This record gives sequence, C-alpha cells and structure tokens, in this order.
Amino acid sequence: MNRQLNGISAVWRKMGVFWILLMGSFLTMGQTSHTISGTITDHANGETLFGASVFLSGTSIGGITNEYGFYSITAPEGDYVLHISYMGYTDINLNIHLNQDLKQDIEISEFATELNEVDVIAEEPEKALLRKPEMSVLKMNVGTVKQIPVVLGEVDVLKSLQMLPGVTNNGEGSGGFHVRGGAQDQNLVLLDEAIIYNTSHMFGFFSVFNADAIKDLKLYKGGIPARFGGRVSSVLDIRQKDGNSKKFALTGGIGAISSRLTAEGPMFGNKGSFLVAGRRSYIDLFLKAAGEENSAMFYDLNLKTNYSINANNRLFLSGYFGRDSFELGQSFTSSYGNASGNLRWNHIFNDRLFSNLSAIVSRYDYDLNLDFEKFEWISSINNYNLKYDFKYYLNDVFTLDFGASGLFYEFDPGQIRPTSETSSINPLSLDQKRAFESGLYINAEHKLTDRLTAQYGLRYSAFSRLGGQPISNYENDLPVVYNSRLGIYERGRVMGETQYSKSESIKSFNNLEPRVSLAYLLNENTSVKAGFSRAAQYIHLLSNTSSVTPLDVWTPSGPFIKPQLSNQYALGYFQDFKDKKYSLEVEGYYKTVDNRIDYIDGSELIGQNTIETEILNGEMRAYGLELLFRKNEGKLTGWVAYTLSKSEQRTPGGSAGGPGINNGDWYNTFFDRTHDISITGTYAFNDQWSVGGNMVFQTGRPVTYPNGQYEYEGMSIASYSARNSDRLPAYHRMDASLTYRPKKYETKRFKGEWVLSVYNLYHRKNAASISFAQNFETGANEATRTAIFGILPSITYNFKF
Repeated sequence: MNRQLNGISAVWRKMGVFWILLMGSFLTMGQTSHTISGTITDHANGETLFGASVFLSGTSIGGITNEYGFYSITAPEGDYVLHISYMGYTDINLNIHLNQDLKQDIEISEFATELNEVDVIAEEPEKALLRKPEMSVLKMNVGTVKQIPVVLGEVDVLKSLQMLPGVTNNGEGSGGFHVRGGAQDQNLVLLDEAIIYNTSHMFGFFSVFNADAIKDLKLYKGGIPARFGGRVSSVLDIRQKDGNSKKFALTGGIGAISSRLTAEGPMFGNKGSFLVAGRRSYIDLFLKAAGEENSAMFYDLNLKTNYSINANNRLFLSGYFGRDSFELGQSFTSSYGNASGNLRWNHIFNDRLFSNLSAIVSRYDYDLNLDFEKFEWISSINNYNLKYDFKYYLNDVFTLDFGASGLFYEFDPGQIRPTSETSSINPLSLDQKRAFESGLYINAEHKLTDRLTAQYGLRYSAFSRLGGQPISNYENDLPVVYNSRLGIYERGRVMGETQYSKSESIKSFNNLEPRVSLAYLLNENTSVKAGFSRAAQYIHLLSNTSSVTPLDVWTPSGPFIKPQLSNQYALGYFQDFKDKKYSLEVEGYYKTVDNRIDYIDGSELIGQNTIETEILNGEMRAYGLELLFRKNEGKLTGWVAYTLSKSEQRTPGGSAGGPGINNGDWYNTFFDRTHDISITGTYAFNDQWSVGGNMVFQTGRPVTYPNGQYEYEGMSIASYSARNSDRLPAYHRMDASLTYRPKKYETKRFKGEWVLSVYNLYHRKNAASISFAQNFETGANEATRTAIFGILPSITYNFKF
C-alpha cells in the first residue's frame, strides 16, 4: 500500500510541476486584463443555472456556467456588452466598464410562465457549444422530459434519454439502460454526486428519479471528463433542485400509478432554501381494496437544503431514499432500495478559483424471503466517498480543472438463512468484500486559436482489493478448467485458502486514463470535433440475465477478476441552420473494452462465494454512427434520432483451455441493436392546448434459441445454437399525449394541467421473450411470445402553486 501511495504522490508531483509552469507562462500574458465573475440564477426561484452561456458580445471571450451556476471570464480593460443566454430563458445584455475585477451576479427569466418549464425541446445550440471541445454529450431539460409520453403517465428521465441516439434499453419493462453498446454496469449514475446502483422501480417499469425534484441532467456517452472515473461506458450526472429561495411553492401530480408532491421555499432568513419531494405508488392499496393477497409498491423521498454562509461560502445537504416492496401472498416477499446523502461545501477563493468539497455516502440493499423454500436472503453494497474538485479560470483562453477523490466499498453479497426449523436450506454467509478506489485528475480547456479549442487531461486511478476474508487457492492457479472429455467448463480444484487481515491488500491495480478532445469551428454555424478517452472500471455486476434485477450482485476486481479497460475514439460534425432554428449532429465512434467477463454455460451466481469459478475473461468492441436532427423553435419542436451500431464480445478459453464461448469467435452482446430510430415532437396550438408524440423502431435484441432436441433415457433434451445468434422480432411502437391547461389569470398563483397520454397507440405486442416448450396434449414443440404492454391509456393532473 505504501508503494502505491508513493507512486500516486510521484505522479501528482510531476503533473503539478508541469501545470504550474504552464500556468506561469500564461500569467505573464495579459497583465492589464480584468476578470468578471458571479453566479447566474433563475429570477423566479433563485435556482442556479448550469450551462448558461456568458459572453462578451463582439468577441470570442466567454464561457459556460459550472454545475453551481458560477462563471468567470477575463478580458482586456475596456467597455463591453455582457451577453447571457440559457435554454428557454430571455437573453440578457449588460453594459459593463471593465477597469477592475468585477463581481456580477445575474438573474434571468423564463420566456413564459406556463406550467411547462420551457418551450424549446432541446438544448439551444449556441456558438459557444459549437466551439466547446465537448462531444458525445446529451443534455436534457426537465421541461422536455415532462412532455414525452410514457407508460401510464409516469414521467421518466431514463426512458426520455432512450429517445436520443446511442442510448437504448434492453426491452420493454426492463431496468437499466445501455450506451453505445455497453452493459448496464458500465454506466456511472450519479444523483447529486452519489452513486445509484439500481435505477429502476417495479423491476424496470419506472425509474427512481422524480422529475419534480430534478434541475438538470447530463449524459456523457464518450469523452468523459477526467473528473469522473470508475465506469467505461458513460456517466449520467443528475442534479437535484436546490429549492426555491424566493417564495414557498408546491408542485405535484396525481396519476394512474402514483402521486407526487414537492414543497420548497426559503429558510435561514433567506440565506438558504429547502426542497422536500415525495412520490408513492398505490397499486398495493388497490389490490388490498380488491381483497388480493398480492401487493406491490414503491416510494421516493428527495431532500435538499442549502445555506449561504457569505458571498464566498455555501453549504449543501442533500439526500435520496427510495424503496420497492413486493408480496405474493404469504409465499414470497421482497424489497430493495437506494439511500444516499451528500454534504457539500462550495468555496470561492477568488474571482478565478472555485472549489467544491463533497462527503458522500450511498447504499443499495435488497432482501428476499421465500416462505415455500423457508429461507431469507439479505444483501447490500455501501459506499463512502470523499472528493475535492477545483476549477481555475486562468484567462480567456485557458481553464483548468483538478482534484482528488477516495471511495471505500463494502460489498455484502448476502446472508442466506432458514426461516423455519423444517427448512432444508443450510445457513450460509457469503464473504464480505472490501475495496478502496482513489483518483487524481487534471484537465485543461485551451483555446489554441480563434477556431481551434482543445480539452486535454489525465486521470490516475488506483484500486486495492482489501482483506478480511479467505481467498481460495486453485490447482495451477486456475479457478475454471475445461473438461475435454465432457466438453464443458468446470470449477478448478481448490488447494486450500489464504486468510487476509483487513489491513492487508489482496490485489492492487492502477491505471493512467488520458482524455483529449478537439473542436474546430469551420464557420459561425459549423464545427467538427474529435476525441479519445481511456477509462478503467474496477467493480463488476454479476448477472447472467439480459436486464438488471434486484438480485444482481456487485463484486470488486481481485486476484482472478481484472479491471475493465476501455478506449473510445469519436469523430463528429455539428451544424446549425436558419439562425439556429434547426441543428444537426453526426457522430461516429469505435470503442474497445478489455477484461469483460462472461459466464460459462450452467453458471451459478446466486449464493456463490467463489464467483471466479463461473466466469471467463474476454473483450468487447462496439462501433456505430449516430445522427440527431432537431427543430428547436416554433409551435412544432422535436427531433429525429438514428443510431446504426454493432456491439460484440469475444471470450476465448484462455488459460482455462478449451474453445471458450462460441469457439472464441465474436458474438453479439445482449444489448446489440443494428438499427435504432426514434421521432419525438411537440406541437403547441396555443397556451391551453398542446400535443406530443413519439415513434420508436429497434432491431430485436439478440437471444439464444434451441436448434434441435434429442432423446436421452426417455427425456427430451434441447440443444442450442451459438450464444446470441438469434434475435427477437423488431420492436416498434407509437405514443401520443394531449395536454390541456385551463385559462389562467395573472393574479392567480395556482396553475394546473391535465395530461392524457396513450402508450403503444396501435397496440403492438412487442416480444419481451420467446420461450419454447412441448405441448403435452399434441406433443408438438411450440414457441410462445410473451408481451408486457399493449395499448395503455392514462390521465394525469399536474399542479403548481
């Protein structure tokens, strides 16, 4: 461990010396320049605005506000017009005389005061964004999310993201999401910086994110900033609202499945604010009223408060608590949920240096009780994270981000214990696992010329699998061996165990993760961008199902499981048309992932202490082309998204011997989609009436079908084709919604709207799965299609006070 810490220290010192010298060279320039800095907020509620453009008109000097609404720009002394713009808000122009450093906090107002938060459907494509060397990023406003028709009227952040290129699900009613051919566990999902491990309610029908409590969300599909680490496919960064600091407000809705209520307002003598948002389903109440023994319910609770100590210091405390519970009579009960908390300190050292210190805890746990089997299973994963991030605005051409983080993991795969003396289940406590992950990063955004801007950085990550449990030793160091006589993979022969104390490091890894991207402005409305990023992932989701389930177990890298390492290359073309009313984004990408595990035939993951005996190491690759065409203004707004892609995996036998999976050839991953197209739009007839709709088409997901059968001792046994060599039928559907807002008066604070939505308008029976079995009456083999949703109408009433 000391050697590892010394290595980290040496790398950090070298990086620090380099950047200090580079910063010193810039400081010798522009001694007559001055800095204007401050915070951009919403005039109506005091919420800080992330991603607002702040520019000096007639120049190329400017920038974008950070996650806390802070901006800082430096320019030569003189008179300027400061231009501020943000999606869905009225532009602001301020005359300034820059003869000294200035502090300028600015409030901006929305275009309109209707219940829907914005009238534009997607992010306003400013020249700043064309110039910014940030690609493979999707930013969606919550107002847009609320306009997209969804299942049973439940506004869903994740399903809205799946309407954009490069993002897909794993079938109707499935949990999680996939980004550019990656697996569910390769996505880092953050809610106010806390890791969320299971993003689904009701086994995937709804997401855990209450849109009323969310301020903004950003999905990094590639070109992940150096401040993020731990996943190789994407980062979904979701920020909760801070709470209305101007007045007390209520927001809520009553739907077919659940109701929600959000309260927010000022506190601490107007030096802070609070937000409390709750959501609960009532399926269980309906079932009980109907005399059913079965039950299902979920709830969410979002909490946040902040306190402004002074102009340069602000504290934030946020939390999330969510849970699902299921009962099938007296024979089956299950519950699972997330809990997280984050204490943050924002500090402004001066008009150029901003910092954020965060102490974060998060937990995911589940329990399963099977009365007919007389056993109970309890499992959890806990995180304790400390991170310190800095942003330094050197001048109008150079901005620097740097910071450090430490993350401690506790994995408790489960305790399986009998609930009755008559149970045949023996008590089993799976080994708890502990690990520590640390990271150092530094990243620069550098305007090299008036047309060329670069973003380049380096992340150093280190991971230690800690002791506290025994590690099995295998003959020839092989946890999996190939039995050539039977033609199958078997568990290796255990030759004893090594017991490690909690203070020992069982296995350590470290990686350098360079990130670089370039943006070249061809003209005022067109740019091309290119990027490369390398990322490391040290924890793995153990699941041999095609979608996330509550029973999936996470495990750290260690002696037999290596960290996943990805390299992604991307090239893009971006253009605005007709004064930014339309925009086009085209991106191509190629991604590889080393050390991607897959499961041998007949693997057993549940109740397994030695998971290394069930897996083989392989590699992944994914590549594709994405297109996004948007109409940003007018009565009709929306987009067309298309993705052409391929996602494959190869798993040779390696040191275990044998042919591997599919004879070591490339095979489709579960989440491969050749074609994925979606059309989303909203049309506003007037202030009272609007309609929305979307259409989706996807190539069916890969599956493995039986290709024959044989008789053995009177039993019919199926044989199967190569893994994932078949596909389900193509998936497609159409959704529609109608929104009515009763006539409102300027003197009334209460506003409401009715939303009628229809999911799967033409009643398409999309296949969630196809199973094969023998008809006992006819003796014929039959295929049975299972569909989850047909046409689903719903009505929701939303209100705002």
